Amino acid sequence: MVKEAVQDPGFPAVKDYYDPAPSPLVDLAELGRWSFYRAVTAEFVATLLFLYIGTATVIGASRNAACSGVGLLGIAWAFGGMIFVLVYCTAGISGMEKRTNKQTTES
Repeated sequence: MVKEAVQDPGFPAVKDYYDPAPSPLVDLAELGRWSFYRAVTAEFVATLLFLYIGTATVIGASRNAACSGVGLLGIAWAFGGMIFVLVYCTAGISGMEKRTNKQTTES
């Protein structure tokens, strides 16, 4: 039931793309770089703000249940808005790989 792969004579057998070498899971040289600590600090502050504001919204909604506080929709907007703002603010610091364009000059 397995179909054999047949090489089409019209196409080359080599790949037309480049597979980069896999990067190591843990790079100990990363611990000596300022960018690592900056990224860890940004992630910590973003997580702290997300949990603090999200929890405060839920507590505020449960305390004001009789007078229709923020409600379920307000909680959803608070969490969604915080994700949007925190990702927008910290994406350039942590989680974004800087890539350089390798331009070749031909004479």
